[in-house]
Amino acid sequence: MNDMRPLERIVDTDTVKISARNVQVHYGETHAIKDVDVDLEANTVTAFIGPSGCGKSSFLRCLNRMNDTIDICRVQGDILLDGEDIYDKRVDPVQLRAKVGMVFQKPNPFPKSIYDNIAYGPRIHGLARNKSELDEIVEKSLRRGAIWDEVKDRLDAPGTGLSGGQQQRLCIARAVATEPEVLLMDEPCSALDPIATAQVEELIDELRQNFSVVIVTHSMQQAARVSQKTAFFHLGHLVEHGETGEIFTNPRDPRTESYITGRIG
Repeated sequence: MNDMRPLERIVDTDTVKISARNVQVHYGETHAIKDVDVDLEANTVTAFIGPSGCGKSSFLRCLNRMNDTIDICRVQGDILLDGEDIYDKRVDPVQLRAKVGMVFQKPNPFPKSIYDNIAYGPRIHGLARNKSELDEIVEKSLRRGAIWDEVKDRLDAPGTGLSGGQQQRLCIARAVATEPEVLLMDEPCSALDPIATAQVEELIDELRQNFSVVIVTHSMQQAARVSQKTAFFHLGHLVEHGETGEIFTNPRDPRTESYITGRIG
């Protein structure tokens, strides 16, 4: 019996966390993502940059099947997480999203206590056998979200009562509470002031030790500060992907150079 896999499915899962091949995304008649091939590395922050409407958020949402929630959206191609096809019919999208967490542009804490915001995911995924285990997960997650010291004495207070920057760190803590392997962030700082932005950026750098992080950002300065790898999208195409320093100082494609120097975008 020949059990050889197709060549494109042979991925070095020691270094590559997510591998995408020939990904196409259509919203109705609109072809939003065209022929995207990219390998996203483990324990690395990868920034997606590009002009508004270029497809970076659309592609990000493919990585945890958030596009499944949009009726007119159709995704084609292969996306593998640790070598496994995330669009396989046997994959439960809810379980996938526990592995591939997401933080949105606008902080969106649940209308629950700070404690229950964090405990929600571990409860529904059965990650704690008792209250003391759940308490441990909540504390560990809030520490990972760099917000424990600010909220430890008011865990019963509503998450919605926190400042914008605190709410976003709470949402990051909530996303890591299910022990995901990948953390997706869609412009996580665009609604925050400069001080809160700096705190979240510092946190992203720390999270890289335990997670693979993919961040969509409209700020090239932010991409340069927080990421090791950068992918430049333009008109639905992934134009260039490589070391962040290289992309910003020595881009290979003239479109990348035009965007970085401010001629397009």
